[in-house]
This record gives sequence, structure tokens and C-alpha cells, in this order.
Amino acid sequence: MSARVVRPESPDYERLRRPAIGQFDGIRPQALVLCASAEDVAEAIALARRARLPLAVRSGGHCFAGRSSSEGVVIDVSPMDAVSVAGGRATIGAGARLGNVYDALDAHGVTLPAGCGTTVGIAGLTLGGGLGILGRRHGLLSDRLRAARVVLADGRVVECDEDHEPDLFWALRGAGGARFGVVCSLEFETVPAPPATAFETVWAPADAPALIGAWQDWAPDAPDAMAASLLLDADPEGLRVRVFGAMADGEAETTRQLDELARAAGTAPASVALQPGSFREAKRFLAGLGEQGEDEGAHLFSRSEFFPSRLPATILEALARHLLAAHAAGHTRELDFSPWGGAYTRVPAAATAFAHRDARFLLKHAVAVDPAAPAAERAAARDWLARSWQLTHPFGTGGAYPNFAEPELDDWGREYHAGNLGRLLRVKRRYDPDDLFT
Repeated sequence: MSARVVRPESPDYERLRRPAIGQFDGIRPQALVLCASAEDVAEAIALARRARLPLAVRSGGHCFAGRSSSEGVVIDVSPMDAVSVAGGRATIGAGARLGNVYDALDAHGVTLPAGCGTTVGIAGLTLGGGLGILGRRHGLLSDRLRAARVVLADGRVVECDEDHEPDLFWALRGAGGARFGVVCSLEFETVPAPPATAFETVWAPADAPALIGAWQDWAPDAPDAMAASLLLDADPEGLRVRVFGAMADGEAETTRQLDELARAAGTAPASVALQPGSFREAKRFLAGLGEQGEDEGAHLFSRSEFFPSRLPATILEALARHLLAAHAAGHTRELDFSPWGGAYTRVPAAATAFAHRDARFLLKHAVAVDPAAPAAERAAARDWLARSWQLTHPFGTGGAYPNFAEPELDDWGREYHAGNLGRLLRVKRRYDPDDLFT
């Protein structure tokens, strides 16, 4: 093979095999194939077929369900990380990480409406939709995709867009994961990189129910330039309540919008941090907020759901009480509210594989557990997660975000894909009839 094959006896095996999510660290593939071209990917697929081994595809390795790891063959596309810009289009290798993508695009004064995690892979994010601080202005990252190069299960390499392999191209925009083939490169229509003001506001824990109530009315209807997430995280040391994000506008307008939230909540934040500057500077500010609390060794579990309207005040009170009820436990709990609306909802649900176009916000319930914690504590963490999701579920759409992969969904096809499931199954039968990419 021309591709680099790394096996357990290789000196770099331990370093290269590890995914970004700590709970899947124990999965030991029989071979990692580092692919620098579509032809390398075709060889890796042939290797897995000959050996009758399962395979997984990895770019960033951040899959919450462990689907970028395998005991068989891992096709690692990280060597394909080039970024080029011409004529308003960016051609990006599937192995590129967001931090490097933003740096390369910034040199041309353009960007993409993607997330803030610097080590997240561009391919996985795109395939599952891809939300970000410009999403309410420009839509999902997958909405900006204009073409892709894909290696199919039979080893063929195809170029797909609206006119070539249109069903495959439709499916790649939001179905999530390597369901139909291995994406090697993606071509996006870029957007101008605007000046922006990033912000973080911190609120008193007692204000949480009132703040959630105000946020769910304010954030989805704010100007499209505003992306303001609400995060509540609790651990044995206490509860933090934050509204953070960025506005593609100046400091004065950002402050005015945040003041509207405070008036609606009937309380003011305890602290406000603003970072006016370039879009790239805003991304760095927000990436730093996330990196402060990261624990790559923790075992992470989450549930997500979209919501079409506000949650009742009684549910918000119960949600906050439940978040604090396990205060003495050793695990960290989180409620992460992301605003929808704006350009996210202006694309018809059937236009791409991403079906969740009519929501007002997305809520992720998450828990992080020390892998060395006793079994009772791990069980308590999972119980907290299940109960938190159950409190809000009666008011949700029933739809889950494909990029927050959940291995234990009761009806994953409907929850991820809603009315687009039937067409996706037909595309699957056409392009991967043997279900190689499970």
C-alpha cells in the first residue's frame, strides 16, 4: 500500500490511535491507515474488505458515540489538510481542523459559519450540519457546501455537487458521519469575515430560571448577527451561569442587545467581558472559554433535542433544581442552550439531509464523569442525564442534533433525520448496499 499503515507494534501506534474523546481510549484498532489521497482511502477500504474487518473514519476524532474508533481498521484522513481559496470558494481537505482552517481563510478576508473548537475536524462537523456564531446569519456549515470528493464503498472516487451525484450530495449535507462514503475534500462558498464583538456574561446562580426564561424569548429573535448561547454547568464546587457568544457588530450594539436580555430577565449579570475586534479574534476568545473547562480524560455522555417554543416556567424551575440536586456528586453536569432561528430556519427541511429547520433553540444535557469514579457514581451521573432530558422532552420536537451523536437513542433514524429518513435510506441502499459504513 502507498498509504501509511500503523499497526499495534508500530512506535507511533499509541499516539495515533487515541481519539479525542477519552472514554474510547481503550479501543485498539488492528490498523490505522493514514491517508494522504483518495487513492489511499480506496486502498484502506480494500484492506478492510479483504480482512473482513469493520472500519471507522476519523478526521478530528470527536465523535461522542465513538464512531471514529474501531477494533478493525481506522481510516485516518488527517494528512489531507490543505486549504486553498479562489473565486469565493475554499477547497479544504477532510483532515483539516477548524483552527487551521480559520487561520488560512483569514489571510483572504473570508471565513465559514462553523464552530469554535480549534481541534474539531471540518469533515465531521460539515456532515452533521455544523452550527456556529455566524449560523444565524449564514446558515449551517453544510449549507455552504458546494461540492465534495468522496470514495465510495466499492473504491470508486466520485465528485459530487448539485449536478453530479445529486442524491449523494444532498445526503452529505447534514446526515452525519461517514454513512455513504469517505469524504476526502470539501468545497465551500465562503462568506466575508466580519468585524465582531465576542462576549462572556456571568450571572448569579439564583437567576438561572429567570434567565433561561428570558433567553429563550430573546436569543432566537435577536438580530441575525447575534449568536448568544446559554450555559449552566454544575460540579461539587457550585453552579456557573453564563451567556456567551459573538455579534457581527460593534461593542455598542452588542452591549445594547445584552442589556435587552438583562431587562427581560429582570436582573443584571455579575460580570461582562467584551472582546471587539476581527472575526478571527472573536473565535480565539470563544475557543479559550471552552478550553478552560476541558477534561479530555473524562467520560462524556449527552442527550440533545430541538424545541419549537418556550419551556414553561415550572419546567425551568424543575430543571434548575435537578441540576443542583446532585451537588455532592463528583461529576460535572451541563445544560447548553444554543439559539436557532435566523438563516438556520430559512432553508426548507427537505432541501438538504438536515431536517431540523423549524426549531427555536437546541438544548444539550451533558455529564462528564471521572473514569476512575465508583460504579455507583457513574450510574448516578447517567440517571441525572436521563431525568434532565425527560423533564424537557414533552415540549421538544423529538429531533436530535446529528453532531451530538448518541449511541442509545430509541429511534435514531427519526430523531436525527425526521421526514428525510426515507430518502436517506434510499441513498444508503444505492451507495453502500452492503452497509460497510455502519
